[in-house]
Amino acid sequence: MDKLTLLIGGVLLAGGVAFVYNLDRQPSGHSMAVPDTSSLSPGDPIAEVRVPDGFSPLAATGKAAFDAKCAACHGANATGLEGSAPPLVHKIYEPSHHSDQAFFLAVQNGVRAHHWRFGNMPPVDGLTRGDVKGIVAYVRELQRENGIN
Repeated sequence: MDKLTLLIGGVLLAGGVAFVYNLDRQPSGHSMAVPDTSSLSPGDPIAEVRVPDGFSPLAATGKAAFDAKCAACHGANATGLEGSAPPLVHKIYEPSHHSDQAFFLAVQNGVRAHHWRFGNMPPVDGLTRGDVKGIVAYVRELQRENGIN
């Protein structure tokens, strides 16, 4: 092997190691850093969420589905629950970072833990595409009310 091949291989190996090491890390001050929840007890809401005075008809239907299937883990009004699941009213879930399609895929396939330290989310049984469409509308309306666009 020549020196150039060894150099390129070494650079690629070092880059791969750095990538894997930093997969679950966010730099401090990162706009999507997760909040410090060390002062919370299990089951405490993680985020403070302002609720709009009213929801669109689709979001109102989505709220009912969310309350039935999602709130046990993600909290009432998607505040998140310490020790259970993250808040969905959080900059991490803004539309430009997690599209509406990401919610459909999460319900259908589950999600590997990657932003939070709650473990993997399993698929959610018993929700139709229409239910998820309503849930997404509900979460997006909560997000907009809380300045997440």
